[in-house]
Amino acid sequence: MLKKIALIAVLFALPLGLMAQTKFAHMNSAEIITVMPEFIKAQADLETLAKQYQDEMQRGQEEFQKKYEELLQQQDSLPENILQRRQREVEDMAQRQQQFQQEASNTMQQKQQEAMEPIYKKLDEAIQAVGKAEGVIYIFDLARTPLPYVSSESIDLTAKVKAQLGIQ
Repeated sequence: MLKKIALIAVLFALPLGLMAQTKFAHMNSAEIITVMPEFIKAQADLETLAKQYQDEMQRGQEEFQKKYEELLQQQDSLPENILQRRQREVEDMAQRQQQFQQEASNTMQQKQQEAMEPIYKKLDEAIQAVGKAEGVIYIFDLARTPLPYVSSESIDLTAKVKAQLGIQ
């Protein structure tokens, strides 16, 4: 009987002992990504593109405003058919401006996604390499998956992932 109790105790203690050896780790990808050279270059490229779109939208807005003010000044002196044609021109101009803004916004989102895809891939490969080297079961990314609690027993691998990427 005593042997059975000892055996049961060992069987219950064995999974607990294995769990104590299980290593969990965490890291913060936002802290890493912002210092990656690829990210810094992508941000600069996106800012340049955004500036080009902003300049074009500003030019279009100024052109629209000028045309609209001319219409307001001349509306009383124009024959009805010319007034209607100019009103349609101004409306078309406003519609084209709005369409351009939407296209620019869509293009910016697409370019940002295209720029970030290889950066996240490189980061994920580095995380996997560090995880294997450290022998951890899970690495939680605090930037992508907020956790309400991180124990002091969880290993912070942020610096090691940075080192794997060759950044400080």
